[in-house]
Amino acid sequence: MSKFDRIHLIILDSVGIGAAPDANNFVNHGVPDGASDTLGHISKTVGLDVPNMTKIGLGNIPRSQVLKTVPNEPIPSGYATKLEEVSLGKDTMTGHWEIMGLNITDPFDTFWNGFPEEIITKIEDFSGRKVIREANKPYSGTAVIDDFGPRQMETGELIIYTSADPVLQIAAHEDVIPLDELYRICEYARSITLERPVLLGRIIARPYVGTPGNFTRTANRHDLAVSPFAPTVLDKLNEAGIDTYAVGKINDIFNGAGINHDMGHNKSNNHGVDTLIKTMGLPEFEKGFSFTNLVDFDALYGHRRNPHGYRDCLQEFDGRLPEIIDAMKENDLLMIAADHGNDPTYAGTDHTREYIPLLIYSPAFTGNGVISQGYFSDISATIAENFDVDAAMIGESFLDKLV
Repeated sequence: MSKFDRIHLIILDSVGIGAAPDANNFVNHGVPDGASDTLGHISKTVGLDVPNMTKIGLGNIPRSQVLKTVPNEPIPSGYATKLEEVSLGKDTMTGHWEIMGLNITDPFDTFWNGFPEEIITKIEDFSGRKVIREANKPYSGTAVIDDFGPRQMETGELIIYTSADPVLQIAAHEDVIPLDELYRICEYARSITLERPVLLGRIIARPYVGTPGNFTRTANRHDLAVSPFAPTVLDKLNEAGIDTYAVGKINDIFNGAGINHDMGHNKSNNHGVDTLIKTMGLPEFEKGFSFTNLVDFDALYGHRRNPHGYRDCLQEFDGRLPEIIDAMKENDLLMIAADHGNDPTYAGTDHTREYIPLLIYSPAFTGNGVISQGYFSDISATIAENFDVDAAMIGESFLDKLV
C-alpha cells in the first residue's frame, strides 16, 4: 500500500540555491560557476519575501554561503533539504532526467559559436529558405526576434539560434512561415541532430506574432526531444498502470516516455499553476503522480539577467502556493524543487551549476525539519518506493524520513 496516494512534484525551473561542489568545472561565458547562487544573490541584491515557502522550511536549508536565502522558520510545516547533481550537465533535460533517476555521463553537445555550416546548409536545402547567419549563436529568445524579426518579415528567412542548453531553436513569424511549415522544418532538424558531432537534446519551434518593436512569442511552441536513454521512474509508474500527469514542458522533456496524461503547455507560470490545480481536482485522479515545470523563472528572468523580475516571479508563485496546498487531499505529498541554477546577477546568460532546494509538504505530516542532503535522483527513488515500483539507475529514497 502506498504511503501517499498522490505525489505532486513542481519544478521551479532554474531556482538554484548555491554553487555545487564541482561548480568551478562549469564555465559561464568564461567565468567559472563557483560563486553563483540564484536564490541567495536575488535575496541580497533586490530582497526576497516568500513566506509560504519559508513556512515549509526554505530558510532552514543548510547553506555553505554566509548569505541566508530567507529567514529561518522556527517551526516549519514540512521538510527541507538541498540536492546535488551528479550528471555531467547543467541543462533542463539533464536536470529533469536525473530527477527521474538517470545518470547522464555523456553530455549533449552545445554550440557557443553557432551551429556548423553543414547543419545550416542542410536545413536551407530542405526548407527552401535561407537562414540568417548573424542569428546563429546563443541568443535570448526575445532579443533574437527583436533583432531579426523585421528582416524575416521582409525576406522569409529562418531565424535559427541556440542557448546555454543543447537546443536548436527556430523562430518564425506565424504570418510569414505557417505553423505546419515551421513544425515540418523542425522535424527535419530533429532528424539530423541525433548523433555526434551534433547531438542535441531538443529542437524547439518558436513561433511569434506582432509587428517590429512589438513582437510576442505565442503558445504554439513545439519541442522535439530525444527519449531518455534508459527507463525512468515515469516509465516504471506507467508500466505499473499508475497515472502520470505532465504539466508544462514535462511531456516534451521526456518525449512522452512514461507519461499517460499530458495536460499541455503553459502559457505562463500562473497558467501552469491553474492547470496543476485543475489536474489535482480531476475526479479520476485518485492515485498517481503529477509532474509540473514552471519555466518563467528561467526563460523570462534568469537568461535575461533580471533579478527584479526573477524576485517578483518567485513571490508570485509563493502567493499561489496556498491554493496548491488547498487542492491537496489529506494523503497527498507535495515536493517543490528545481533542475539547475540561473543566477540573474552572474556573468553571461548561461545556467549555473548549483544545488537545488527541495521542499516537502503533506497535510498528513506529524513531523518536520531538515533531512540529510542528497542527490537529484533521490526524488525519483522516493516516488518509486512510495508506489512500490522499481527505482531507475540511481537514487536513494528518503520516504522513511517523512512522518
